[in-house]
Amino acid sequence: MAEDHVKADGPDLVQGISLSELPDGGKLVGHCGDEPVLLVRRGSEVFATSATCTHYGGPLVEGLVVADTVRCPWHHACFDLRTGEALRAPAFNPLACWSVEQRDGQIFVGEKLKRTVPQPRDGSAGPMPDKIVIVGGGAAGFAAAEMMRRQQYQGSIVMISDDQAPPVDRPNLSKDYLAGKAPEDWIPLRGEKFYSKNNIDLRLDTKAVHIDRQSREVVVANEGRVPYDRLLLATGAEPVRLSIPGADEPHVHTLRTFADCKAIIKRATNARRAIVLGASFIGLEVAAALRARDIEVHVVAPEKRPMERVLGSQMGDFVRALHEEHGVLFHLDDTATSIAGGEVKFSSGGTLAADFVVVGIGVRPRTGLAETAGLVVDRGVVVDAFLETSEPGVFAAGDIARWPDPHSGESIRVEHWVVAERQGQTAALNMLGRREKFAAVPFFWSQHYDVPINYVGHAVRWDEISVDGDIAAKDCLLRFKREGRTLAVASMFRDLDSLEAEVEMERQ
Repeated sequence: MAEDHVKADGPDLVQGISLSELPDGGKLVGHCGDEPVLLVRRGSEVFATSATCTHYGGPLVEGLVVADTVRCPWHHACFDLRTGEALRAPAFNPLACWSVEQRDGQIFVGEKLKRTVPQPRDGSAGPMPDKIVIVGGGAAGFAAAEMMRRQQYQGSIVMISDDQAPPVDRPNLSKDYLAGKAPEDWIPLRGEKFYSKNNIDLRLDTKAVHIDRQSREVVVANEGRVPYDRLLLATGAEPVRLSIPGADEPHVHTLRTFADCKAIIKRATNARRAIVLGASFIGLEVAAALRARDIEVHVVAPEKRPMERVLGSQMGDFVRALHEEHGVLFHLDDTATSIAGGEVKFSSGGTLAADFVVVGIGVRPRTGLAETAGLVVDRGVVVDAFLETSEPGVFAAGDIARWPDPHSGESIRVEHWVVAERQGQTAALNMLGRREKFAAVPFFWSQHYDVPINYVGHAVRWDEISVDGDIAAKDCLLRFKREGRTLAVASMFRDLDSLEAEVEMERQ
């Protein structure tokens, strides 16, 4: 999936460079043959790895070195400089590594090293479970299954998903793929052979209807029971549905699944005008994607400013202006009251004709399975620091999980893609007997035309927003503070600052 954004230029590292060209803590990109290679110096050691992130191809030379790791500037993936292992989602594939020799004040890069099997992480591992069941085929479920096999777990893994498609790269569904700028083979997180090769029993279009805690079995519609020793609930969220006349008409769409995205693309092929209900991140990403297809887009939302609740008034005004520059028409302080054929009526009394409607008014966590099983649910499935629910051996991750966040000091639930993947990875380790607390700082990114917005941390309430830089110039970093403490940071084109803010929050 990654694009090669770093060309094979710079010094020929096989021929060598002077050690003085790479100061302690420094990074540079050269090449070995046709391959771009990143050099990183840490004290007396020099590491050589692939130069681009294996997620979307971000240039690692522009990232941040933290201890013996490097973090991607785009979406905060993290890699081990010694082994190349992808330590943190959203990257899963490792970096290639090369041998490095130092002699006579020179650095020489040698042969590409053979991939080594990742060693199980530190932690007190208890008895290994024989049977693991994952309910959910999204970010958290996939990341958990992938991590278990990466950790050389040899037991049974059954993944139950009511989706028709294998786990997909959902952020792309509202961004480049919907805009027609990304090929379809980018969308699956892994090809179908991955599951058979790794002995993951992926059961698609299959619905889990009950958890029998006494017998430790998942009851599956029309398929009987699936026993487990450890269970991960990663059921995700579902779009909030409109409850107005006409909401169920065939040209009214929501966007959550691959099938949803394909249906919108099919509808957009011959459309001239679309209405997006909701000025959320998803709604506005959809608006940007449809504008890329030269469709007239009207955004209807009840708030006075888009995204003000998350990003504040100044960024809300900027986001609106950015979309208006690209031709989006806003109808704010308004809602849809009915849909009849191609006509949408609004609470303000106006009407608007459109070829199709996309509803992006939020999502709800799918907690029903946990509730009927008697697990503790409070605005999400309540988990401890290890992502274990009130039932021993049953874990939860992703959009449904409410966990004790050490950074905000609050119990939180977020609907971020990267958080779900990282929780799936941590839950996997803990289901295998480790005791690893989930302590990652929440992170998400949003894309609007050529402007990325990165957000680190979690701030539901703040009493101050400090702005470093110029929002209008798309060069800024905003700190959301409460009682003087930074809870979250949003940025545009301040990738290194965003990474440094993440590290600062980790160390608090």
